[in-house]
Amino acid sequence: MMPEKKYAPFQVLMHKIGSSTPGAWLYARTLHISDGIVLRLSGGRMTMTSLLSGLPVVIVTTTGAKSGLARTVPLLCIRDEDNPANFAIIATNWGQKRYPAWYFNLKANPQATCSIAGKVATYLAHEAADEEYTRFWDYAVHTYRGYPLYKQRIHGRKIPIMVMTMVDQRS
Repeated sequence: MMPEKKYAPFQVLMHKIGSSTPGAWLYARTLHISDGIVLRLSGGRMTMTSLLSGLPVVIVTTTGAKSGLARTVPLLCIRDEDNPANFAIIATNWGQKRYPAWYFNLKANPQATCSIAGKVATYLAHEAADEEYTRFWDYAVHTYRGYPLYKQRIHGRKIPIMVMTMVDQRS
């Protein structure tokens, strides 16, 4: 079992707010706006989420499952401890009842462009299963305390984990 990551007291407070039902509701509806502003101001190196919470964030650009248009969203990045070039994203949707749109986009079109700390690369997504799922879920709960709470609120809905494998690096 891996050790839980350490965060500053203010960051722990941000995690507690984000993992609470009202905090998750608020963040789900507003954080993408401030994340986008900070992302532009930092030249693609950070988001409001990463700045305030200390959590690793990846900017994922998918192709819309229905529209075919590019869709960009900041997501919590769960690094692969066995292969640091790869990572996972967890489809909890802040503990809400529905799956996030990016999950359907990656299922329909698994190639995505991802930016981590300003470094852009192309990735292929696949849904984790069995041992891989268990390994990434363990990484996730040791990265962010909200995941187990989201799982309780979802009431039995499977939480998909999409593993992102680097195809090529651009910058």
